[in-house]
This record gives sequence, C-alpha cells and structure tokens, in this order.
Amino acid sequence: MPTTKNIHLKILFSILLLSALFSCDKKEITPATDHNNSSEITFISISHIGGTLGEYTIVKVTKDAVVAEKGATANQTHQEWTSPISIDTWKQLISSINVNDLEDIKSSPSQQSVDGIDETFQIRTPGKSHIYVNSFADPAHYKQLQQFKEQLDKILPKEYK
Repeated sequence: MPTTKNIHLKILFSILLLSALFSCDKKEITPATDHNNSSEITFISISHIGGTLGEYTIVKVTKDAVVAEKGATANQTHQEWTSPISIDTWKQLISSINVNDLEDIKSSPSQQSVDGIDETFQIRTPGKSHIYVNSFADPAHYKQLQQFKEQLDKILPKEYK
C-alpha cells in the first residue's frame, strides 16, 4: 500500500510541476545596463606569450580596472598588478578601436613553435569576441590596435610594458 501511495504522489507532483512550467510567461530578460549595444567594447586583453623560458605578459582591461600579469613558466615566477581606472580613462583607451572594422583585421601564424613570442588581442562586445594572433603582420588594419597599446602604455608600470 505505501508503494502505491508514493507512486500516486509522484504522478500528482509531476502533473502539478508540468502545469506550472507551461503556464509561465516566457519573457526575454534584458539587463538594466546599456550592454545591449552590440558595438560597445566591454573587455580587451593583450598578451605576449612564448620564448625559450615560456615568458608571458597578460594585460586585461575593463571599464573598471586594469589587471596585468607577467612571469615565466620555466622558473615559475609570477607577478600581478591591478589598478582601478575611471570611465574617462576607459574611453580614452578604446577611442582608437572601431568595432565595425574588427572583422577586417587578419591574424598570422603562431611564432611559438620557433621560440617566438605571440601577441594576442581579445576584444569583447556583448555580441561577439574577436581574437587576433600576431595581427601586427597586417599593418593596414593593425593601426587601431597599435594606438590602443600606446594609450595602455601610458598607465602601465614599466615592468608590464
């Protein structure tokens, strides 16, 4: 008898749960911020990784902060630096980047296989993440990334440049 009672309760619970799910309105939830703009840059990182000692420098920039890391995997060193930034600094940093032109930037093959160092950019918008490896080989389109690097160098400590 108790087994039959449990089965009936499970069936009743399943029916109630399914009816509750199907009766809910499906509304698209949008954030209250202005991140709906798909051409708005939300994150940029630049990294230099490679070399004989496995050296790396990674700089991540958001509207709120700059985080820089550097080290070498061969001797297991790691340093990190973080600094908040103002919205004006953020706007100055991204002012050279035209989101509509990002599709035109070309990447080049990795240089790590010959102990070279790869430069990688990642630029995120709410709609897409753009990743470029060694795009300095595309001088026609690299100019906006070079200008970003120049602006970034103005706020980074010299050991992270």
